[in-house]
Amino acid sequence: MLKLKNTILFILLFGSAVYAGGIALTGTIVSDGQKMIGSRYMGYVKKVYVKLGDKVKREDDLYEMESAEFDIMKTQANLMLEQSQIALEYWKDRLRVINKKKENVKKKYGMTGFGMDDLEGQIETVKAMLESTKIMVKHAAEQVKQMAIVFNYLKMKAPADGVVVQKNIKVGDMVMPGMLTIMIVDTEHLEIDVSLPAGIIGKIHEGQRLAVEIPAIKYNTIGKIKAIIPDANPMTHKIKMRVSFDKGKKNIFPGMYAKVIIPEGT
Repeated sequence: MLKLKNTILFILLFGSAVYAGGIALTGTIVSDGQKMIGSRYMGYVKKVYVKLGDKVKREDDLYEMESAEFDIMKTQANLMLEQSQIALEYWKDRLRVINKKKENVKKKYGMTGFGMDDLEGQIETVKAMLESTKIMVKHAAEQVKQMAIVFNYLKMKAPADGVVVQKNIKVGDMVMPGMLTIMIVDTEHLEIDVSLPAGIIGKIHEGQRLAVEIPAIKYNTIGKIKAIIPDANPMTHKIKMRVSFDKGKKNIFPGMYAKVIIPEGT
């Protein structure tokens, strides 16, 4: 029923364009979701898991960087954490021993007993060392956590489903921070990007339904104006329009030519 309704609406819209002098505008299919993958760290590419045209799912591996240098840093961070935790346990034990000794002296000689002042001084020193060691453990734990994050970025994964449309790396290449390595586009959520004269702005509005034609595959459907956007270049006196549509199961890709029809009198 929905398909029949869309077909009837398409005939009405497209028919009005043909017989009532509707305005035909050309546009380009674009993806509503484009992901540009870049590196956060400098290093050499160890493995590349994808090639141009591959369809990927979210969390699929894209490429992996060499980890020898980061392995050393990770080992050092783990060793620092281990050593600081050992030191922390040592000072805790030391504090327990001195406190126990203090209690024994107190029971035997009282608060002013022999060596009490010396024990108090030792306790304060150990407490200071204990607090300092706690800070070391905290910093070491943060360093270990940071290295774990770094390792996550050494193996880059797809942030969303899509198709690989650009690949700028191969095994052995050195990548720099911020360098574009792979581009993925979403081929399921497509739109038509249309540039139209400012004089037509009065004939369109957001939410308006239009006839859509993709000549390359002889596909006709109904689209809807998703957004009307001022062009960034004021010299062209153009307005950008984004039209959403349902691609169904057709092989429609970004970059394909499309046509939309604005009926006269709208």
